[in-house]
Amino acid sequence: MEKYEKIKVVGRGAFGIVHLCQRKEDQKLLILKQIPVEQMTKEERQAAQNECQVLKLLNHPNIIEYYDNFLAEKALIIAMEYAPGGTMADYIQKRGSSLLDEETIMNFFVQIVLALHHVHTNQILHRDLKTQNILLDKHQVMLKIGDFGISKILSSKSKAYTVVGTPCYISPELCEGKPYNQKSDVWALGCVLYELCSLKRAFEAENLPALVLKIMRGNFSPISDRYSDALRSLIVDMLNLDPRKRPNLGEILARPICMKALFHLYTTTGSFSIRSERPMHTFPKTLQQSVHGTFLVSSTSFLEHSILSPLLSVVYMWGGDILYPLQLPVPNADIVQVALGRTQRTGITKAGKLIGWEQTPPGMDRCLLPGAVDSSEQQFSFRFVDGLSGVTMKQIACGDLFTVCLTDRGIIMTYGSGSSGCLGHGNYKDVNKPKMLEALLGYEVVSVSCGVSHVMAVTNEREVYSWGRGDNGRLGLGSREAQLLPTLVPIALPHEPCSVHCGVDCSAIILTNGSALVCGSNRYNKLGLDIDSDESSMQEVHRDEVLAFCPIRSSPLPKHHLVQLEFGTAHAVALTDSGECYTFGSNKYGQLGRFTARDGQQPRHVSTLGDEHICRVSCGDSFTIAVSTDGDLYTWGNHARGRLGRPADEPNTPRKVSLPETQTFSVVSISSRHSNSLLVLHRLLV
Repeated sequence: MEKYEKIKVVGRGAFGIVHLCQRKEDQKLLILKQIPVEQMTKEERQAAQNECQVLKLLNHPNIIEYYDNFLAEKALIIAMEYAPGGTMADYIQKRGSSLLDEETIMNFFVQIVLALHHVHTNQILHRDLKTQNILLDKHQVMLKIGDFGISKILSSKSKAYTVVGTPCYISPELCEGKPYNQKSDVWALGCVLYELCSLKRAFEAENLPALVLKIMRGNFSPISDRYSDALRSLIVDMLNLDPRKRPNLGEILARPICMKALFHLYTTTGSFSIRSERPMHTFPKTLQQSVHGTFLVSSTSFLEHSILSPLLSVVYMWGGDILYPLQLPVPNADIVQVALGRTQRTGITKAGKLIGWEQTPPGMDRCLLPGAVDSSEQQFSFRFVDGLSGVTMKQIACGDLFTVCLTDRGIIMTYGSGSSGCLGHGNYKDVNKPKMLEALLGYEVVSVSCGVSHVMAVTNEREVYSWGRGDNGRLGLGSREAQLLPTLVPIALPHEPCSVHCGVDCSAIILTNGSALVCGSNRYNKLGLDIDSDESSMQEVHRDEVLAFCPIRSSPLPKHHLVQLEFGTAHAVALTDSGECYTFGSNKYGQLGRFTARDGQQPRHVSTLGDEHICRVSCGDSFTIAVSTDGDLYTWGNHARGRLGRPADEPNTPRKVSLPETQTFSVVSISSRHSNSLLVLHRLLV
């Protein structure tokens, strides 16, 4: 006991006293369960030793961790993990009559199932599963089951006979004195799930005989109508009087309602190993930008990483009053894509993890990494986004105040502001953590794009879906109505969509043959729909907006094979497969890269780029970015608030952006996310 300092008594059980203690060597808080052995019978001592034996066998993030056991003060002392969030029983009691939402219930439930599955895998029955024995972490998000004082280790397929357990949770076979196995724990699990849904026990009575009669009859009140039929059915199946008809834990986890919860499951356990070396490889391409800022990501080769820098990637941001590229802190992992919204700064690591950058209030004692220029008051920190355990992301896009993620399995997850229905969940509700887009679960999505308040997605079957705000016809559905759920965009055969690109109030689809379809606002001819009067041949010369997708008409774009088409507020930039960059629309701020506006708003090659072969392009609200195959980054247009990331000399002419890093950079990816912000991704040559 000299290694521990007792703080207070936190509980008294059937076998002894539970103390909250502090381990002196590292100040860690833990629980000491003190079980007197002096007055114990032989059977009681065996039960106490049994708990120690059980705890030694179990190693799971949702099970209270066992540290040590020893004899002291005529008692058996068991040292175990401390769960500061209290018990599930306390949590439920504090809810009063305020029911939990189904997502929270299932998040709790699958954690209990996973823990119990680990217990059963080790041929152990818990035999006293109840809300009082389910503990929570300090955030009351992660659950851990404990109190294995009456657990019994089973041989394979054996059954136990002793009648034990808390009366309200015991199974009918226990009430009858019949043999029982893991299915009795499933019954108790059903009672716990019912309690989470109803905030009261499934079986209660004034005395034990009445309680046993109620359990034997299987009588319990139905849960609230607010919960799904799948949840209702799960409870009924687990509380089946016939243990043979109750599902086992594997069957429970395989149910769609549990699979969905598993997909969302939040956990802070585990870690990513830091690699000591990194193979040479080619990185995917992506650059993202919008109105007021820029992200830039770079990565070093193994030699450069091992000698010059501990960072695998470098992220830069500029714009929004950050006049020159500012280096952001990053985890020790490759950042392969970044995205910005009005308030979001997000990225994806090579391992598919989602991270976010948050601005640190001025005055906090933080040091910027090398490369910060004229932005000493702007500091940022990063964090991994919660709620994505076991999920691998491959693409991310940001709208105004919402984010859309695409997993490596083609599943879309959205979170943020639900205004305009842009989250695609059928309502206007905000979502704090990434939530699966159920309406597209039957499809494999290969690409997504966000506008300010709408989203488009293309599937591997070459189908396009859109949702969100619909004015100007930006959804391409033939109307200006908003859509709260993903809606199939009518596209005539033989068009085969390849990628989607959303602007502020318009959208584009690039087809496999290199042609493009556009819809939405054609202000300043930013959709490329206007044609010269001499070429009209009875066709309409100008279109203000189009409600359904139609081909680009402005010459010479229909003759070129397009690989990218990006939109600003009033202009656009197109990239051909030959590396030529064309701009069209408004040139008020020089965003078309032309010295004069004599060519009007028609598409023209950006000759001021010279012989540079362009591999990626993007637009902000009133500026343009182009990246050459040589790795040079060019910007032009409106220079206010640091949009160009360079001095304001000749803003209407493409000029290179000078990065604060001295090593050679190679820009390998670019894409646009028009959400009132600008994003760029760079990497060092490998």
